[in-house]
Amino acid sequence: MATIYLVEDEEHLNALLKKYLEREGYKVVSFLTGESALQHIQDLPELWILDIMLPDIDGYQLIKAIKERNPQTPVIFMSARNQELDRVVGLELGSDDYLSKPFLPRELIIRTNKLVQRLYKSKEGPAGVMQLEGYLVDQKQRMVLDDGQEIVLTNKEFSLLLYFMENSNTVVTREQILDRVWGDNYFGSDRVVDDTIRRLRKKLTKVSIETVYGFGYKLADK
Repeated sequence: MATIYLVEDEEHLNALLKKYLEREGYKVVSFLTGESALQHIQDLPELWILDIMLPDIDGYQLIKAIKERNPQTPVIFMSARNQELDRVVGLELGSDDYLSKPFLPRELIIRTNKLVQRLYKSKEGPAGVMQLEGYLVDQKQRMVLDDGQEIVLTNKEFSLLLYFMENSNTVVTREQILDRVWGDNYFGSDRVVDDTIRRLRKKLTKVSIETVYGFGYKLADK
């Protein structure tokens, strides 16, 4: 489930767009002011949808802050002002799409779906980077970053994390984990799974790996 941050000061339109996006299966966090959105720039949603005309700060300031935080974060601009000027300036600042008001909510849904599908495949970004509870998980480099700082994982810890992400919100048994992460040639105790999960929980405190007693474990991906 992709998380979208929606910034729109018109309360009725904000609620309407949020409702349409949630019906489509997205998790939506909405803001009515630029300042309130600015407080969450450090977050890592899959997409920002910004109105340019806001009562306090404008969408241009927000997109600059977003791109400084993570240049890869996609942004859709909305505006009822000078359409051509806003579209050009938005593209120059790094926006990925532009909608001129008024528009049908379904048009936003179509554009959002296409953008998310193009940039994220199974939560994977264009450079093989996935997001999990604020962490960046780089499959190619086998690295986990938290606000730009690397969290050092062992090879098995990283492989186990990827397996949980592939099966997020699904309960998996110790035997399934052993088979996938340790392989057929492993003949030690299955308690190695418990030990590795304990280390993951300690290192990745924002990730919720739940114990399902009598069965196995589940990554609760919100």
